[in-house]
Amino acid sequence: QVQLVESGGGLVQAGDSLTLSCAASGRTFSIHAVGWFRQAPGEEREFVAAAGWMGDNIYYADSVKGRFTFSRDNAKNMVWLKMNSLKPEDTAVYYCAADEYGLGSTLWQKYEYWGQGTQVTVSS
Repeated sequence: QVQLVESGGGLVQAGDSLTLSCAASGRTFSIHAVGWFRQAPGEEREFVAAAGWMGDNIYYADSVKGRFTFSRDNAKNMVWLKMNSLKPEDTAVYYCAADEYGLGSTLWQKYEYWGQGTQVTVSS
């Protein structure tokens, strides 16, 4: 089993920045990819960013490309999502997810492990 714990969410104004953290523990050696997803009330879970645990390719949703930055420290089992130029439409619960088999899928169904989520609210 892999445990994921997100932190760093909060209430910010449009244009502000926020960095989310995700700490992985347990069978972290089994992780092949990590992703960030978000879900707004009444909406489906949406892909934000993902990358292979050891690879160099990082994938971003078009809606966040150029504003959000995915990073990780494999030795510390930590993943971050730095979010700049936040917009009200970025408001959602943000989830960290881990996949034991893929290389960074955009499909939330491919991920086996999920954190509890952290709320990000951007006011206009």
